[in-house]
Amino acid sequence: MALQTSFTIYASADELPADWDTLAKANIFLSRAYLGVLQTSAPANMECSFIGLFEGSTLRGIALAQYINISSINTYVENQSGFSLKHYLYKKFSSHVLIIGNNMLTGQNAYVLDADFPETEALKMLLKAQQELKRQYCKRCIYINLLTIKDFNSQELPDFKAAGYNGYFKFCTQPNMIFDIKPKWQDIEGYLPDLNTKYRTQYNRARKKAEGIEKRKLNAEEIEAHAACIQRLYLTVAGNASFNTFHLPEGHFKAFKDALGNDFLFYGYFIDGKLIGFNTLIKNGTDMDTYFLGYDDALQKEKMLYLNMLYDMVAYAIKKQFRHIIFARSAMEIKSSVGARAEEVYGLIKHTNPLINLFMGRLFQYFDPVITWKPRSPFKG
Repeated sequence: MALQTSFTIYASADELPADWDTLAKANIFLSRAYLGVLQTSAPANMECSFIGLFEGSTLRGIALAQYINISSINTYVENQSGFSLKHYLYKKFSSHVLIIGNNMLTGQNAYVLDADFPETEALKMLLKAQQELKRQYCKRCIYINLLTIKDFNSQELPDFKAAGYNGYFKFCTQPNMIFDIKPKWQDIEGYLPDLNTKYRTQYNRARKKAEGIEKRKLNAEEIEAHAACIQRLYLTVAGNASFNTFHLPEGHFKAFKDALGNDFLFYGYFIDGKLIGFNTLIKNGTDMDTYFLGYDDALQKEKMLYLNMLYDMVAYAIKKQFRHIIFARSAMEIKSSVGARAEEVYGLIKHTNPLINLFMGRLFQYFDPVITWKPRSPFKG
C-alpha cells in the first residue's frame, strides 16, 4: 500500500527539517544557508515560504515559494510622459504575485526531488501548497492576482497537464544565456584562439580600455565598508532594466557573503581607490551563476566595464574548471558576443480572476516587454 503524501509550509528557514540539505545538495539555491539569507535580506516587497513534500514521514522534495507585491515598484522602466495605461493596468490587476520558484534567478530553482519520487505527484502537491498559501494570504487581506511556477528549459518542462494545472498559460520570456566551457580550455589563453578575428579584436580592445582599473575580491568587511556606494551602483543598473519587480536592500551582498562564504564571490572594480563597479558570482556545483552587478554609467561606456566583467567571469570559470556560466536574462546580445548561447525558459501563469484569465495569453504578450536583439557567433567554424 502506497504511503500517504503530504506537504508542510515553513514560514522560516529556521524551521526546516534536519534532512533538508540532503536534497538541497543538488542546488545551492534551495539550501538552508541560501534560503536563510534570502529570507533575511530579501527585497522589502518580497516574502519567502518553503515547502517540504513528504511521503509518510520521509522528506521527498523541497521547494521555494515567493510572494511579491509589485504595487510599490516602478515596474516598467521606460520613457513615460504622464499617465501610462500599461503601468496602471498592471498594478491594478497584477500587483500580488505568488511564485513557485525564485524570481531573483533564472533557471529551474523551484524545487528538488528525490530521484525516485514521481514528478507528477510532486507537482500536484505543489499546486495544493500554492493554493494553501493563497488562502493564508487571503486571511491577511492580501488577495493574490497571479499564480506562477518557473523556470524550465524544454528538457526540464514537466507534464503540467497531467499534474492538474488547468487554466494555466504557458509562457516564454527572455532566454537564459548560458556559456558552455570546453574541457580543452585551461585558462583564458585557451579560449581566445577559438574566437574569430572580429571577437579577438573585441577582447583586445576591451582589455585595452580597462587599463587603470584595479579589480579586487572583497571580503564581508570590505563589502560593508562600501555598502552605500555598492547600493548606488546597483540601482544605476536596476534603473536601466526594462522590467523590475523588486530592488535589493542595502546590505544584501554583505549578508550573502556572511552566509555563503567562499561560495559567494564579490569583485570590486576601482580607479584611484574609488569603487566604480562590481559583480557577484555564486558557485552552484559544476555551474557558476552570475548574480547582481553595478557600475558607474559614464565609466562603463568609457572603460567597456560591463564587457570586461563578462570576460573576467569567463576567465575565472575556465580557470576553476566549471562546466557552465549561467549568465541569466538581460543584455543577451553582448553576452552572446563572448560566447553565451540562448536557452528558452518556460513557466506557467494563471490569473485568479476567471474572466481575466480567459485572455491571459493575449494579456501576457501585451505586458511582457519586447526585447529585440541579434545573436552573435564569436567562435570559429
